[in-house]
Amino acid sequence: MLKKYQSYIYTIFLKNFFIISLIFFCLIIVINFFEEVRFSEKTNIDIYYSIYLSLLNAPSLIFEIFPFIFLITVKAFYLNLDDRNEIKILNSNGISNFKVVLLLVIISTLIGIFLLLFYYSFSSSLKSKYLDLKNRFSNTNEYLAVVKDDGLWIKEEIENSVYFIHAEGFDESNLKLITITEIDKYYNSKNTIFAEKANITSKNWYLENVSIIDNSGIKNDYKSLVYNSTFNGEIISSLFSNLNSLNIYELHMLSNSYSKIGYSNTDIKIHLNKIYSMPFFYILMTVLGFIIINKLKNFNSRFFVIIFGIFISVIVYYLNYFSGVLGNNGTLPIYLSVWAPLLILFLVCNIGIIRVNEN
Repeated sequence: MLKKYQSYIYTIFLKNFFIISLIFFCLIIVINFFEEVRFSEKTNIDIYYSIYLSLLNAPSLIFEIFPFIFLITVKAFYLNLDDRNEIKILNSNGISNFKVVLLLVIISTLIGIFLLLFYYSFSSSLKSKYLDLKNRFSNTNEYLAVVKDDGLWIKEEIENSVYFIHAEGFDESNLKLITITEIDKYYNSKNTIFAEKANITSKNWYLENVSIIDNSGIKNDYKSLVYNSTFNGEIISSLFSNLNSLNIYELHMLSNSYSKIGYSNTDIKIHLNKIYSMPFFYILMTVLGFIIINKLKNFNSRFFVIIFGIFISVIVYYLNYFSGVLGNNGTLPIYLSVWAPLLILFLVCNIGIIRVNEN
């Protein structure tokens, strides 16, 4: 059974967490709304879709800033107790700062597990609907690109023809073992093109060792051929870049599919590790926030405390960002690029918490 002071600490922390999360959620909706308004003006859709799109996108965006919400929450928590001298009352009754931090770590862990197991799947589902809806408005489904176990599939409409493209191998500049099936708008087959390789650095694909079979079954062979597409390697890669629209299971399946067609799954591995590291990130930001506010409690200016907290958040953000960049370009191993910043934070928090406990 929880003791009264433990229940009280958990209640105050959860209350602040929900309030601050709600404030950020509302801010994200407002900021995102203006972006969606510009989109609605370009695509001539009704304004209420901008509100709907903002609501769909907000849960995914707020997931990215939860570590900093934990940092702000623990500051608000501490200030609430300190204003009523409750920190001193807890300390005078044998409840040290270390015990308070330990309780905050426990509640942060539970919240982190919930966010990882349930909230992320919920937000990724809404993100997927958001992207599907925007795709429907922006291009009326004239093209489609998906990666499956048997390779890359692309559908595109050019003038009065529809092209279905299948490639067994794919990287950012080349397709391997390609089949391009052309049909007219009445779904009558026109031509089928087979090629061993295609350079797709531009929208003019250069096919090598090509065979073309027309609707009468006549086959013609060519050493090379140019296929004019609406895609290039960069565009195709960008279609799979928004990994926030996939849940953890779908990310693992996509990673396996990428491996089978020879496409780099580094981005997916980094994204998965970032998701798995989030509960630890929440814990460390909670401890870091407590250390900061405990050290700055004697400052009369709350404004300075807030600004200093934002400054620390910016440092942590860029530490994670640059480490991720080094992981993406192969300078650092994938796991090290994600977990090294957390290890640095862990060491900082260990030093800080020892000094806090001494006080």
